[in-house]
Amino acid sequence: MLDQKPLSEFSVGDEILMFLIVSKCETKTAKNGKLFLNLELRDKSASLPSKVWDNAEEYAKKLKEGTVVKVAGLIEDFNGAPQIKIEKIRPALENDNVIPEDFLPRSSRPFDEMMNELNIIIESISDPFLSRLTKTILSGDSLDKYTRTPAGKGWHHAYIHGLLEHTLEIVRICELMCSMHSGIRRDLLLCGALLHDFGKTEELTYDSVFDYSDKGKLLGHITIGAMTVDRTAASIPDFPEDLKIHLIHLILSHQGKLEYASPVEPKTLEAIVLYQADELSAKTNAYKYAIEADKLKGGRWTRFLPLAETSLFIPDDNSTERDSK
Repeated sequence: MLDQKPLSEFSVGDEILMFLIVSKCETKTAKNGKLFLNLELRDKSASLPSKVWDNAEEYAKKLKEGTVVKVAGLIEDFNGAPQIKIEKIRPALENDNVIPEDFLPRSSRPFDEMMNELNIIIESISDPFLSRLTKTILSGDSLDKYTRTPAGKGWHHAYIHGLLEHTLEIVRICELMCSMHSGIRRDLLLCGALLHDFGKTEELTYDSVFDYSDKGKLLGHITIGAMTVDRTAASIPDFPEDLKIHLIHLILSHQGKLEYASPVEPKTLEAIVLYQADELSAKTNAYKYAIEADKLKGGRWTRFLPLAETSLFIPDDNSTERDSK
């Protein structure tokens, strides 16, 4: 079991001697023509950029994405942001007793709590066809992957159990909307919420770093999820065709816009709710973690976030404490 101070607790000027995992490794050429390695190193708590200037070609043979390394160095400031100045670095040895899983971030929500919540939601689906379909898909190895997979590579809920946490947030939002609008078909909406990102169980890999599988790159999670629902519905006798079409529409349209990679835009009440719930969960999580990550810089604003198209205000800890009282 790895026992070391979290990277997020180090400040500029601190020396470090710790194990980290290489989450990005790029060979680049400096203006003077010299090769160097552009790295990102992380533990469960944070990631920081770094560079290897000397013997870059040799290190490029040893350091790959997913390589656990032992690093000696210094946290320094570079253009207003912390980075690791490496003094020594080597791949971890077998007798170091560290594995890639030690460095993957995880949901802060207790796993058992989330699993209990998931089971209650599944059991609450009363429509016999949707209930059977959901229980068939979310079972065995597929359920294990579903509850472990991150919801994304880096933008939102990008940690182990992230897909489960993200899905449960969406379900809560959908339940709230159902309580206010009687015209929403609850079972259909909740089934769509539970399965909208199921394709990510095959789209993403997370053994050592978060990345996309070949299948994920070729098909995408929306296609994978829609195919899974279509195949499973076909295995259930007398599954209503219109119900299957409306459920698949929820999966196909949940990203809302054609330019956001949705094959179709939301065209039903349930699809509109799911899209907006997905957006709210994803962006709230992404913005929250962007703010927490940039607190290390000590400023009042985050860096410019391309996906958010803005910088975000960083409240001080005292104002956060006041708001929680």
